[in-house]
Amino acid sequence: MGTLFVDKLDPQSGTSLEIGSSGDTITIPSGATITNNGTQTGFGGDNTPMFLVYKTSNQELSDNAFTKVTFDTEDFDSDSAFASDKFTVPSGKAGKYRFDTQLYWIANSNTLDLFYGTFYINGSTPNIVNRTGNSVNMWNNEGGEQCLRVTSTFNLSEGDYVEVYGKLNVNSGTPRLYAYGNWFSGFKLIT
Repeated sequence: MGTLFVDKLDPQSGTSLEIGSSGDTITIPSGATITNNGTQTGFGGDNTPMFLVYKTSNQELSDNAFTKVTFDTEDFDSDSAFASDKFTVPSGKAGKYRFDTQLYWIANSNTLDLFYGTFYINGSTPNIVNRTGNSVNMWNNEGGEQCLRVTSTFNLSEGDYVEVYGKLNVNSGTPRLYAYGNWFSGFKLIT
C-alpha cells in the first residue's frame, strides 16, 4: 500500500469527487478531524419528523376522568405527521422519539385536588409509562391554577400514534385547560 501526499483533491469541472468504490471501507484514523463547511448528505441526521402544537382556546374537561387534550395551532410540523390531535409515525420513520407536553389547568374557582398528565400510544397508556413513571400525577390542596410538564421517550413503529391525555379532580364545578400555556412537541432521535 502506498501513501499519496497532497494538499487538495479537486474533481474535473462538472464532476464530483469519488473516494473508493462500492464495498470499500474508508477509515478515518483516531485523532483525525473531519471539518464540514458545506452540505452533508447520506449520513448523520436531522431529528425529523418534528412538530410543535399548542392551544389557543379553553378546553373544558369532565371531572376526574381522562380526557384527550386538543391542540388547535401548529407552530411547525416537518412531515405533516400531526393531525386530529395526535402525532402519527410516517412511513419509513420508525424509531425512538422524544415527546414533551405542558398542561396548564384551571379549577374554575374551585379547589383543584388532583391533576394528571400522560401520553397515550395507539389509544391507551403504554406499559413503559406505567413502569417508568413518565406520567405525572400531582395533588394541590390549595386549589387555583397549576402547570405541569411531562417528558418521555418511546420506541415507535410506522403508523403508531401518540396523544396527550389529562385528568382533573375538583371539589365542585367543571375543570378546564386554559387557552394558553398548553403545548405538545416531539421529534425523532438520531440513533
